[in-house]
Amino acid sequence: MKYAGRLAAATIVGVLSLAACGTDDNTSTAGGTSSAAAAQGDDTLKGTINAAGSSAQANAIAEWKKNFQSSNPGVSINYNPSGSGAGVQAFIQGTVAFAGSDSALNDEKGEPAQADARCKTGKAINLPMVTGPVAVVYNLPGVDGLQLSPKTIAGIFNSKITKWDDPAIKADNPDAQLPSTAIQAFHRSDESGTSDNFTKFLKATADAGWPYEPAKAWPAEAQGQGAKGSDGIASSIKSTEGAISYVELSFAENSQLQKAKVANGAGEYVELTPESAGKTVEAAEIAGTGNDLKLKIDYTTKAAGAYPIVLVTYEITCEKGLSAEDATLVKSFLTYTSSDEGQQALTGLGYAPLPSSLLTKVRTAVEAIS
Repeated sequence: MKYAGRLAAATIVGVLSLAACGTDDNTSTAGGTSSAAAAQGDDTLKGTINAAGSSAQANAIAEWKKNFQSSNPGVSINYNPSGSGAGVQAFIQGTVAFAGSDSALNDEKGEPAQADARCKTGKAINLPMVTGPVAVVYNLPGVDGLQLSPKTIAGIFNSKITKWDDPAIKADNPDAQLPSTAIQAFHRSDESGTSDNFTKFLKATADAGWPYEPAKAWPAEAQGQGAKGSDGIASSIKSTEGAISYVELSFAENSQLQKAKVANGAGEYVELTPESAGKTVEAAEIAGTGNDLKLKIDYTTKAAGAYPIVLVTYEITCEKGLSAEDATLVKSFLTYTSSDEGQQALTGLGYAPLPSSLLTKVRTAVEAIS
């Protein structure tokens, strides 16, 4: 199996609209040697990668695992979609070689220092790898194309708006026929990077309508009903009339759930697509230093056509400090996931490739793993 060449320096909108088309640009870039070696496959590469974390990227990992193991039959990849919080703790405890997390290591919780201590001879790094747009999904037969502003979403999830024909929802949807059905708001019951990103969005956009601090754990004061994992959320929405929740686009599409249009900072109600989410990710700032690529996302973006609720799933690992076997295997696997083929494999799964400018930095960081 040959992996495609490096992404051309296109804008993310161009990359996303082309989906799996790619380019023929095979010029040398940072990490080119490792990518070429991974592309050939390696019958001598043997061992097991143990990893855990984000359920949001479970479908991406499954696809990557299938492709990578096909090319490298001596390697087994065990990924437990236990949730971002559990994955980070497993990494800190040294039971997995990398963690998938929908949020970077949390400074306030002391996670960077704990992760650095686990790495011993090096630093832990946050490597963006999956763009996972977060859909606001609902089950309301007969009501398609629902539109919701951030303040209305906050009111629903803060248990202040409890009926589908509430005046706030009517104001967002003046032409819709809204039933008086009771709203059943679901949230993640496990610690989740998706919850962290969703509550960051609410905190940044809803003013006093969301008085809680962003966190992986859902605030108990907001009430609602819990469901475990992204698959649990999708299943709960599909089976409950009047339900609403938040889940990654891949799970929303796999379960054929209704998706609401969400108003961005300019007041434009935007349909969720890989392209509209890409406009928000493209503008994200790098808040980390060196090969730590922690991002700062602007949830209040006013960019035309930008869908504001996005998350980026990181693979968290040691730049230096893994065992020799783990370092070799993790570096090889992440070289593939950050390759053209690895990124383009995401487009058919409800994810979006990383912007080319960010992807170049990810490849450089992966090359530094030793």
